[in-house]
Amino acid sequence: MRSNIPFMRYRKVWLTIAAFFVLGSLGLVAFRGFNLGIDFTGGNLLQIEFPEAVEVGQVREAMTKVGYGSAVIQSYSDKGVMIRLQGSSELTPAELRDKIIKAVDALHTGSVKLVNFEMVGPTVGSELRNQAILASTIALAGILLYITLRFRFRFALVSVLALIHDTLLTLGLFSLLRVELGMTFIAAILTTIGYSLNNTIVILDRVRENWHSLPKVGMPQLLDNSINQTLARTINTSLTTFFPVLAFYVWGGPVLAGFSLAIMAGIIVGGFSSVCVTTSILCLWHELSPEK
Repeated sequence: MRSNIPFMRYRKVWLTIAAFFVLGSLGLVAFRGFNLGIDFTGGNLLQIEFPEAVEVGQVREAMTKVGYGSAVIQSYSDKGVMIRLQGSSELTPAELRDKIIKAVDALHTGSVKLVNFEMVGPTVGSELRNQAILASTIALAGILLYITLRFRFRFALVSVLALIHDTLLTLGLFSLLRVELGMTFIAAILTTIGYSLNNTIVILDRVRENWHSLPKVGMPQLLDNSINQTLARTINTSLTTFFPVLAFYVWGGPVLAGFSLAIMAGIIVGGFSSVCVTTSILCLWHELSPEK
């Protein structure tokens, strides 16, 4: 049975809520900032070899016990690992090195061997950031062009506004919770943008199919009909995506926590923006400047 929820009756409420959270997110980013991970700030690199085979999970467990569970750990052989972690304001590099060696040394009866210890720079440098900004700009321009050609310019513009809304709210959440930002966060943001855009296009596609009824029912009812016709699909898709990601967040450990949180936040805000924000802007725009 299809739902018949009057979403557009509350369009000004949805836009007020969206504006409140966007402004709040901008305020958090401006005044609270981010908890940048080693991908952005740089840190220390330790190359360690064990007397016998070791698993990354064992090393991570040892690192978690001494407060470095978010360290980046990579194995390069069955007995060797590379550990990348942020520096400490309380410990000198030598003290930090000794603390890590002592922690991982407890995993085996034999002593571990420190092959290399050095300071490393950030993975995400200014050049990479500039390239990311350029790539994002080109992607948004491509989205504008694609949706304009497939639908119409108004649909394209409100879709891009919804994507900006989703990104800002996710950034604000990470600033509020002080979750560490790394390369996985960038991947999560790009993933949620694609997910949200897909949801929006599904609704707009139904709006286009129902456009012939505009003179008869009016824009608010047309949008309500389109949303309700796709609501079951939106909810089912969101839930089937959300719960597996929730499992990653709960049981995936600190490495996947930031990525999973960003995806879950994106699913929630993306669903809200697709159903409420995009359509509300479209409705108010039509009221100010009707389009046939």
